[in-house]
Amino acid sequence: MVELLVFFALVVAGIVALGMYKAPLWAWALGAVAAAIVWQSGVSGTVSDPSPGLIGYLFWLIAIVFGLLAVPAIRRAVLIAPVFKFIKGMMPKISDTERQALEAGTVGFDAELFSGTPDWDKLRSVAPVVLTSEEQAFLSGPTEELCGMINDWQMRHTEAEVPEDIWDYVKKHGFLGMLISKEHGGLGFSAQAQSLIIGKIASRSPDVVTVVMVPNSLGPGELIEKYGTKEQMAHYLPRLAAGEEVPCFALTGPTSGSDAATMRDIGIVTRGQHDGKDVVGIRLTWDKRYITLGPNATLLGLAFRLFDPDKILGKGENIGITVAMIPTTHPGVNIGRQHLPSGNAFPNGPNWGKDVFIPIDWVIGGEKMVGQGWRMLMECLSAGRAISLPSSATGGAKALLRFTTAYGRIRKQFGLPVARMEGIEEPLARMIENAYVCEAARGVTAAMVSRGERPSVLSALMKYQTTERMRQSVNDAFDVHGGRAICDGPSNYLQSAYQMVPVGITVEGANILTRTLITFAQGALRSHPYLFDEIHAAQDLDSERGQEKFEKAFGDHIAFSVSNACGAFFHNLTGGHFGAQPEHSAGQAQWYRQLGRASRNFAFVADVTVVILGGGLKTKQKLTGRLADALSELFFVACVLKRFEDDGKLSSDKDIVALAAANGLFRFQEAMCGVINNFPVAPLRWLMRTVVFPLGCPYRPASDDLGHRVVRLVLQVPEVRDRLTCHIYVSQDVEDPTGLLEVTLKKVVAAEETEKKLERAIQAGTVRRYHGMDWIGDAVAKGVLTESEGQLLCEVEVLTARVIAVDDFDPTEVKPHYVKVGHNSRRGESAAAE
Repeated sequence: MVELLVFFALVVAGIVALGMYKAPLWAWALGAVAAAIVWQSGVSGTVSDPSPGLIGYLFWLIAIVFGLLAVPAIRRAVLIAPVFKFIKGMMPKISDTERQALEAGTVGFDAELFSGTPDWDKLRSVAPVVLTSEEQAFLSGPTEELCGMINDWQMRHTEAEVPEDIWDYVKKHGFLGMLISKEHGGLGFSAQAQSLIIGKIASRSPDVVTVVMVPNSLGPGELIEKYGTKEQMAHYLPRLAAGEEVPCFALTGPTSGSDAATMRDIGIVTRGQHDGKDVVGIRLTWDKRYITLGPNATLLGLAFRLFDPDKILGKGENIGITVAMIPTTHPGVNIGRQHLPSGNAFPNGPNWGKDVFIPIDWVIGGEKMVGQGWRMLMECLSAGRAISLPSSATGGAKALLRFTTAYGRIRKQFGLPVARMEGIEEPLARMIENAYVCEAARGVTAAMVSRGERPSVLSALMKYQTTERMRQSVNDAFDVHGGRAICDGPSNYLQSAYQMVPVGITVEGANILTRTLITFAQGALRSHPYLFDEIHAAQDLDSERGQEKFEKAFGDHIAFSVSNACGAFFHNLTGGHFGAQPEHSAGQAQWYRQLGRASRNFAFVADVTVVILGGGLKTKQKLTGRLADALSELFFVACVLKRFEDDGKLSSDKDIVALAAANGLFRFQEAMCGVINNFPVAPLRWLMRTVVFPLGCPYRPASDDLGHRVVRLVLQVPEVRDRLTCHIYVSQDVEDPTGLLEVTLKKVVAAEETEKKLERAIQAGTVRRYHGMDWIGDAVAKGVLTESEGQLLCEVEVLTARVIAVDDFDPTEVKPHYVKVGHNSRRGESAAAE
């Protein structure tokens, strides 16, 4: 019996070894031959029933099958050709818009995670957060000054719009042209610099950062510089960079929200009059809404479907999605009134036109770029989505952490600062984790874009993950502040972030869509090492050439799948202790090994999911959403480890890294459990559970003690708090509500020991503390405190009272300050006019 167990253990070990190292078919055949010989030479004698002979024959049969398949001609005839024919026949045709979306952007470290064997050196090769001296001067100078100009309450409540002095300042200093090259009059900043500038402004005002962010994201500026004609570049780019033109981009309409490719806005190629000349042009009819900066725009970027029924351009009748730029003063362009997105002040509104004629030269890139609009948009979105919202969300998360740690240290209940209460430690630990993790991932992604990458998959997961973590941080900040947070007014520094959260969740691809349909469903095709090649081969019009390409991709895919299944099983049985780790991993080797183990598991489950569900993947959005979550956690933990190294491997940050890594791996595990437990094919559920969790679920969230240590660290070590909230606006003005927090915090910390002396005297009955009494003066008079100590505590009392105070108003002050003219949900015409 022992011999039998040893034999089968060796067989399993051999299978795992052959699979992990992608052994060729002839090696599998030899392995089966060896197993058959060993079995028949003696092991079978230990079994009394008739099955030993059958088992031996089975090994010989396996050896023969693998041996035959090792012969290329036989393999092509009996395996490759039938599979290729089957897949070619069943595979639905990928639409042009789907193909353009899949081919847009670049593949980077996400492919490493999909591979199951990530190369850590590729991640380490991404540059740390570095700015040029010019970029740093802009961040410390004009950006700092802009933040100091902002009066959030006046903007949100009194004026309900971004003030003219803010508009003038951002135009004058080139904020609207950060991504435009110096050659064309812009600042020509790196993506890293743009990201930090956006994050700093976001830490001060979500409305102002929107004004700055949109022209530097998906819009006419980037589209013109990348695809425009020389004439378009020469005319528009200097004007956009100087703020002489304010751009907006109109993509979304009433019938095409998340599914923007279904837009009903159309253009018909025709001839018409422009500037007194008969020219080839386009007659446009469109209806757009939710267009940020639209009400203030002077230049409208417009996406529409172009048709050429008379074949004037010679490119067929249905040309496809096209992008044009139109001055908003052009006859027929209607700029509607403003939407009120969550009550925010940034301009946003509808626009429309009917039978508006424009010359063909107004198409971005001219006539040669008609029909290329979707590709242009997807390529630019891959970069823009990686910067704008992740940067603003990260800046917001860091600011909320700074505000809340200060308030939690200042505000006392039950005789101690609320931040030191265990119940408050829990949300504070989440906020610390979110700030550290989001900044780590932001820095890596921005550096990727700076070196020319357009990471379509990573930009999608960054968008939805950072805005969701921002939402969590806002909620946690409100919970800690309590009533102080929910009373709006000039002293409320949380309300603007609270109002803006739903906007970030919704725009640039609503998070539900981005999580369930883009990150994994498209990412699997884009980042999988072989799947996209197989699809291309199957759709090749030349079947012979297609089969040749398919054979290599399919063979590599099979080896890849078996390798990940065997590798995942091995590392899960051994706890990941034999996983690869990079050199000089700074005491974080365990996390690298566990991350490699998790990547194996992800690659295996993702591969099974894609292969089995195939074209039905898009309908299994709960599964794809969980797989997107799993991929996100892998990427974020990897970025955390990189940040720790880039920051100098500080010992003070080890607990923060451990907190983020432990929680990230636990959330990864929960996502994988959700996929496996709900997989629609029962036998595969059992297989995946056996491979991924052979010994049960190994990961646990970070312990309460670890969370306690991290919160105490941030509260007690100012340098750590400063590093966690780097690159945000920090006021020291006591007349500013956030500056008041900073000044008061320093006084509270300085007075801590003095307060303890006073508290002991109060508890002993030497000093009494009630409203209407000068207990501090009494303590000084009785010699409990010195004059200077008493003065310090008086300052703290006054400042603390201001910090915890909330605004109140006369009822007439909070009534709407605007004149009621009515509204119309369709076009914004006044009710009075009707």
